[in-house]
Amino acid sequence: MKSKIKYIVLGIVMASLCSCSDWLELLPPSGLTREEFWKSKEDVEAVLMGGYRSFASLDNLMFLHGEARADLITDDVNTDEAVRKMMNGNIYSDNWLSNWENFYKVINYCNEVINNAPDVQKIDKTFTDYQLKGLTSEAYFLRGLAYFYLVRIFGDVPYVTTASETDDTDFYPEKISGDSILNYVTADLMTAKGFLSDDYLMVMELKGRASKEACEALLADIALWQFRYQDVITHTDAIIAAKKHELLPASRWFENYYPGNSEESIFEFQFDDNDPNQRNNMYGMTNTNANNIDPSKKAIEMFGRLYSDEPFRGDDEHTISKNSEDNYTIWKYVGMAPDGKTTRASVIQNSANWIVYRYAEVLLMKAEALSQLQRFTEAAELLNDIRDRAGVPKLALPSSAVAYEDAILEERALEFAFEGKRWFDLVRMGRRNDFARKDKLVEIIISNVPSTQKRILGSKLTNPQGWYMPIYKYELERNLNLVQNSYYKE
Repeated sequence: MKSKIKYIVLGIVMASLCSCSDWLELLPPSGLTREEFWKSKEDVEAVLMGGYRSFASLDNLMFLHGEARADLITDDVNTDEAVRKMMNGNIYSDNWLSNWENFYKVINYCNEVINNAPDVQKIDKTFTDYQLKGLTSEAYFLRGLAYFYLVRIFGDVPYVTTASETDDTDFYPEKISGDSILNYVTADLMTAKGFLSDDYLMVMELKGRASKEACEALLADIALWQFRYQDVITHTDAIIAAKKHELLPASRWFENYYPGNSEESIFEFQFDDNDPNQRNNMYGMTNTNANNIDPSKKAIEMFGRLYSDEPFRGDDEHTISKNSEDNYTIWKYVGMAPDGKTTRASVIQNSANWIVYRYAEVLLMKAEALSQLQRFTEAAELLNDIRDRAGVPKLALPSSAVAYEDAILEERALEFAFEGKRWFDLVRMGRRNDFARKDKLVEIIISNVPSTQKRILGSKLTNPQGWYMPIYKYELERNLNLVQNSYYKE
């Protein structure tokens, strides 16, 4: 975090009201002083919407941090050098991907809402308790999601709950343990989920704003990261019992990506190519002509009929498309149909939403928790529900937590390829049971790097501290209370 952070409300220009997602257009106009702002519930909602939009703009970071160090993507001639180094494990504190500033900008939006909304209610007599609790609960959800990313990416980070509202505010926070932060986040979310609304008129709000089920999914994900398996089951059961989401049949599976906001979706960041402030980054990174981010050999083997004797999951061009020999494209963010040929029209190229949670993940999170509790029959049923939807045979696994861990990890790779999940899944496996399967993580990761890098990277990854990113060198210079992650100390 910068020691002096600009007051986030000032300088944001009112966007066009012609967008189809008007709820995201509730941004404060430019030129306001603090005395003129924070007068009504509309002001509170405007800043909250700024938080959503700020978070959505990080889709490239959520993608890279969730995929670049794993085994499903590879570089191309136009890949950013910092990304290439990250893929190969050559990470240093001057790599811009170690800059956490943009995640803390989201957190600052949320802190603004949480800190100021109660005072606004004293001014705006139409601002009801129900509305106040609803808007602040959304802010707790977004803040919790941002901290969950930070903890998984960096490990221990500063925990900031006070808004930086003026130019002369100096913050020099120290890091605290990631587990402590997730415990605080969990407590906030347990309270917030009771006040989150599903009463939205537009599907873009229903899927693009925090809901009770989105909150339960985040709680389940955090509990899985912390290996609190019974809590995972409790939170996923709440979503299942609500009966608001369902697995799309294989014939409609691509609707998750085009047009998006499907019946399977629980929460996704919204994009709209008609608004220059709401365009995603993923099309520019993954379209064929970008020559930027490509499917790895492992991904091609997983999804290509030519490379596998295993029964195929639906259409081989749902997830990647084959352009020519040795030329493949990640299809989820550029395709308009599951045929590997029909790309998004120019007016919607940058409109693919970033999916954070969908119902398939709820079932697989519960299956993972059940298998770790030795409840293998129940875990198998959920795992095979996903496989049945994909049109592949059911698995018959031995009653072994390791066997189920591997099968679920593979199923998640197939189901959520290129959705920013893979690296975090691998790290969760590597951390489980006091790093009992650390070698398995190393084996998977080094399979995706050049042969000259395998031995060096394998040696680096034996230290679990190396699974987290370093603190950006300029952040250390600004805040002398920060201590570099131990793996990266010189």
